[in-house]
Amino acid sequence: MKRAITLLSGGIDSTTTLAIAIAEGYEAYALSFDYGQRHQIETQAARRVANSLGAKEHRVATIDLRVFGGSALTGHNDVPKQRSEKEIGHGIPITYVPARNTIFLAYALASAEVIHASDIFIGVNAIDYSGYPDCRPEFIEAFETLANLGTKAGVEGRHFHIHTPLIKFSKAEIIRKAVELGVDLSLTHSCYDPTPEGFACSECDSCLLRLKGFREAGIKDPIRYVK
Repeated sequence: MKRAITLLSGGIDSTTTLAIAIAEGYEAYALSFDYGQRHQIETQAARRVANSLGAKEHRVATIDLRVFGGSALTGHNDVPKQRSEKEIGHGIPITYVPARNTIFLAYALASAEVIHASDIFIGVNAIDYSGYPDCRPEFIEAFETLANLGTKAGVEGRHFHIHTPLIKFSKAEIIRKAVELGVDLSLTHSCYDPTPEGFACSECDSCLLRLKGFREAGIKDPIRYVK
C-alpha cells in the first residue's frame, strides 16, 4: 500500500483531505502541530479525527511559532470578530501565521522522506478561505518543485507530489464531500477563539466561513457554538 503524509489540523478541510487520502487507498500518516497556538482544542480534535478515520499513525510535532509572533493565533492580539464576507475576502488578516504552511509542509516532507512516502496531502483551499497566500495553487506548485530539488530522495529520483484535493472546492462542496465519505464532522474544530469548554465563538472568520458552508450545503453543523 502506498504511504502518504497528511497534514491534519482537526478542521473540516484537513479532515476531509485525510478521508480522501484513505479512500484513494493510501496508508495515511497524519501529522499535526502544537505550534504555540491560542489553544489545544484543535490538536485534540485532530487526535479524534485520526482515530475515527483510521489513520495508520498520528503524530503531533511540537514547535514554537510564538518566537516570531506576527499573528493573532500565536500572540496577544484580538481575533477579528463579526467581519462581513467582503471584509473576510479582502486582504490578509491578522490570523495569518507567517510562513505556517511552508513550515508545516517542510516537516511533512522530512517525514515523507524518512518513511519512503512520495505523497503529501494538505487541505488548502483557494475559494472559501481568508486570503492566506500559502493556500494558493502557485505556492503549492513552487513547494513541490522545492521538495524535488532539495531532498536526497528527490535528487535520487523519487518524485514527491503535493496533493490538494480541495483547492478548488467551496466550503459547501467540502462539507458535502465529507458527508459522502462518512466523516463525523462533530469531531472537527474550526474556531480561532473557542471558550475553555471548547464551544466555538460563532463570530471569528473561521466560524463564519464554516457556518456559511453548512448553510449552503443544506446541512446542520453538529458542533457546539456559544450562540
